[in-house]
Amino acid sequence: MLDRDSLQVLAEIAGRLEGAFASLPEFQGWTAGRAGMSEVLHLTAERLADNFPYFHPLYAGQMLKPPHPVARLAYALALWINPNNHALDGGRATSRMEKEAVAELAAMLGWREHLGHLTGGGTMANLEALWVAGRVQPGKTILASEQAHYTHSRISGVLQLPFESVACDARGRMDLAALRGRLVRGGVGTVVATLGTTATGSVDPLAEILELRGEFGFRVHVDAAYGGYFALAANLGSEAQRAFEKIAEADSIVIDPHKHGLQPYGCGCVLFRDPAVGRFYKHDSPYTYFSSSDLHLGEISLECSRPGAAAAALWATQRLLPLVEGGEFAKSLERGRAAALRFYEMLRTSADFLTAFPPELDILIFAPRASTASEASRLSRRVFEEAAKLDLHLAVAELPSRFWAEQNAELCLDRPALTCLRSVLMKPEHWEWVDEIWKRLQEATVRARAAS
Repeated sequence: MLDRDSLQVLAEIAGRLEGAFASLPEFQGWTAGRAGMSEVLHLTAERLADNFPYFHPLYAGQMLKPPHPVARLAYALALWINPNNHALDGGRATSRMEKEAVAELAAMLGWREHLGHLTGGGTMANLEALWVAGRVQPGKTILASEQAHYTHSRISGVLQLPFESVACDARGRMDLAALRGRLVRGGVGTVVATLGTTATGSVDPLAEILELRGEFGFRVHVDAAYGGYFALAANLGSEAQRAFEKIAEADSIVIDPHKHGLQPYGCGCVLFRDPAVGRFYKHDSPYTYFSSSDLHLGEISLECSRPGAAAAALWATQRLLPLVEGGEFAKSLERGRAAALRFYEMLRTSADFLTAFPPELDILIFAPRASTASEASRLSRRVFEEAAKLDLHLAVAELPSRFWAEQNAELCLDRPALTCLRSVLMKPEHWEWVDEIWKRLQEATVRARAAS
């Protein structure tokens, strides 16, 4: 199950890389502790075994997707050089690779002109986007939905910008009436639209938010850390499709290649529609930017040292799997979404489970059927534990009970939040494994009810 055949390819390609430096005088590299490496690596493997099998289709819990073999190999290959994509003389080749890869991400989202770079992850990418927003609209409030990632509130605190949450509708999307009501009061500088919330994969109504921008004059930042790649998918629902069709009208976008982009952690990306925002990054350094008159990535980034290996991995992956509609990469996204829709129908038509709303991407939430939200919550935790005993790994989420009201009129909402089960079917292999996941879930549910 662990791809070891590719290690032979790595050995071959490492030799080719070494040949590029054949003109240098030979030297014997000094490696401290070489004699004990094997023993320590055996111990490392033992420690790593204490993990959930994130790479396996029976792991259907959190948003964890294994990197593509080409990404792993390109990352490892770059580590022999260990480039730093800050100043050009620390990572000449990988800086160019980063610029090319980021331009391809921008093109996927509809931008030819842009400013952007890779980051250590979505949190840092969102920080940069909101930092720029705060410079453009100083002191003004940042709004995000109740189901937006908690990082926006934290980041606003770090930046000392006021932050407020906007209520969601019954499907976990930003409520437009609540948004308008807050905008009327004034003082809003930025609205964060989430395209793929962490808990439910819900897609905020971006088209309507952009219409409100025309009326109230705020910036629109799209947090598409999870959902951004679904701009390529051909099997979205009409509302989600409408949102993705408008993404190019945003002022800034965040997307995480280490989620659906098949990359190792950490690899995020921040993009700005107006390249002129680069002026906010300008700084003087007496030791960094004098090796070339070309743009150094450190000149448009809050982060300093960043791994060139991440750029090499993303660049290689996008060479192998271009970001085009109808391509192999796009079809893999569509398979995960198709698996989620199929699993949702199994849950919806079953007498054993409660469903909230159809998945907009590839994340869905559900709970064992019960008469009250309290009992459903207790059963959810038991099913989670019993499923793990059967090697089916789900996730647990605490979500507003009102999410369940539309499809479950008989359910007594005796508490404001319902503890439910959550599945992220983001691996293309999940399509073939839906039946097995369903079988194990049913058995886990029987066991959980018997135990209660």
